[in-house]
Amino acid sequence: MVTADIPFFDLKKIADSGQAFRIKVIDDTHIELVAFGRYLQIAQTGADTFAFSCTETDFEKIWSTFFDLGRDYEGIVRSIDRNDRYLTDAAEFGKGIRILKQDVFETTISYIISQRRSIPSITTSVERISKLCGKKIAAPKLGKPFARPLCSEYYAFPTPEELNGLPFEELENTGVGYRAPYIAQAAEGFASGKLVPGELAALSDDDLYKALTSMYGVGKKVANCIMLFAFSRTASFPVDVWIQRIEDRYYGGHFDCTPYPDTAGIMQQFMFYYERRKDDLIKPD
Repeated sequence: MVTADIPFFDLKKIADSGQAFRIKVIDDTHIELVAFGRYLQIAQTGADTFAFSCTETDFEKIWSTFFDLGRDYEGIVRSIDRNDRYLTDAAEFGKGIRILKQDVFETTISYIISQRRSIPSITTSVERISKLCGKKIAAPKLGKPFARPLCSEYYAFPTPEELNGLPFEELENTGVGYRAPYIAQAAEGFASGKLVPGELAALSDDDLYKALTSMYGVGKKVANCIMLFAFSRTASFPVDVWIQRIEDRYYGGHFDCTPYPDTAGIMQQFMFYYERRKDDLIKPD
């Protein structure tokens, strides 16, 4: 177990932010997730104090990077133009959301699946694929301050080789629809070495975008999501139906990212979460 004091870290908001599809809320102070072939549970033990069900080594090498713990999010919020009332309100509402740096292959497949899909349906397909060809992970036995895991067993997201070996008919049966050929070709690309995460990570933003959009079935929005959520390219600003709605309603059809050259993607997450959840603030009479 590792305990850490972490400002600007809200478990439930991160789980509900729509970045990753394998994070689940257990209760008001616990979440669990599967990533990088591991099960992790986080318990909130104080105002800004958290316990992680992992070793110190895994915390430093994996989870600190995964949760972007080295970035000053409070400073980023202070950089917002106070005249932009919508973004100011969105950042306040989304306080505690951090950009997750996820596995490149899992993120690529997940966001290919995400096209024209709701978050619950994306989650269902990702879980089905993992159960079909990912490695089984037994639920750990955890004592206090952790809660009982929601399941008795979990499945890692498959490696490129494992997914590439899945018969196409079984892939189609996971509910991915017309995206099945896109997924199959992406799995073949990573498994064959045509696509190498380390080589992609070394590219500039422009070249990475070109490399991603050259993939079969990967368009502008999906490429920007992969850049933001797998490569931490926080200048990326994915535009989906929620963001387009915000741009049309509040920004004359276009949000100007130039004031936020390195943090536009973080602003995007605040806006996305706020637009989806702000009506929860409205209490019935």
